[in-house]
Amino acid sequence: MKQLKSLLIAALLFAGISQTANAQAKVAHINVSDLMTNMPEMKAADAQLKKLTATYDTEYNSMVEEFRKKVAQYEKESSTVTDAVNETRSKEVQDFQKRIQDYQQNATKELQGKQEAIYKPIMEKSRAAIQKVAKAKGYQYVLDSTTGSGLLLADGPDLLADVKKELGF
Repeated sequence: MKQLKSLLIAALLFAGISQTANAQAKVAHINVSDLMTNMPEMKAADAQLKKLTATYDTEYNSMVEEFRKKVAQYEKESSTVTDAVNETRSKEVQDFQKRIQDYQQNATKELQGKQEAIYKPIMEKSRAAIQKVAKAKGYQYVLDSTTGSGLLLADGPDLLADVKKELGF
């Protein structure tokens, strides 16, 4: 009877350990930053954003150059004009400076909005590919191994090559 009890307890313990071993989650990692950088869509998006940035920069630089010319002209002529003219010019310079600052702020906001709009479908496509590969390989968790993401050790399987293959590059 004692042996039967011991055998039963041993069987239950063995079954519990087997369940625990089977219940362990499969975990993999991927450097999402590397994936996104290498995607052809991302390279095209970066080129588009670079072109838009150059357009804003050109406009901003021309506004600043015009501002500098006006300030130089007004400083040069300040001693030969009346106080009323100098006061009007001072107000004009301040207004122009405010216009430049407003332009810079609006351009930054527009660039950020455009960047989000362009990157969102690319990020969704990469996320879907990561999920598809992870499910196909039986992983319950995939961690981002990008530097600074909080992952301290990436010793498990890396899905980067498989996801690149899924995305076709």
